[in-house]
Amino acid sequence: MAIVDDLKKRAKETFETLADVSMEAYKTAEEKTRILARRARLNAEITRERGMIRRLKSNIGDKYYELHKDDPEETLKKDCESITDSIARIEAKKIELEELRNINANTAAPIREEECCEPECDCAPETPEAPEAPEAPEAPEEENPAE
Repeated sequence: MAIVDDLKKRAKETFETLADVSMEAYKTAEEKTRILARRARLNAEITRERGMIRRLKSNIGDKYYELHKDDPEETLKKDCESITDSIARIEAKKIELEELRNINANTAAPIREEECCEPECDCAPETPEAPEAPEAPEAPEEENPAE
């Protein structure tokens, strides 16, 4: 009986040790998970704040340009002039596009692909598909000379 009691005692101690180790592993995993979740939340909040800063800076730039485009500070003069020039070029291109849209398609010469100004328009000429190459004739089966 002493052997059985000793085995029971050792088994109980082993299970208690396993329970303690499991509890410690659970607590460690729980703490690491909590830390990782907090890090993820903080990273998301930082990303949101950076996005807010980008939008606000863009709004400030837009407002500054609108308020001072005719008389900007010296350090921003070149940038404001570049923006004004780009806006003028865009407007000129929009006018040209509108003129091209208004041309009667029946009387206008077809537009060559290299003249096309819109990436997804249908003005590019269709290219005919190349004919398929004829299939090669099958080689005649060789007779077995050993027969």
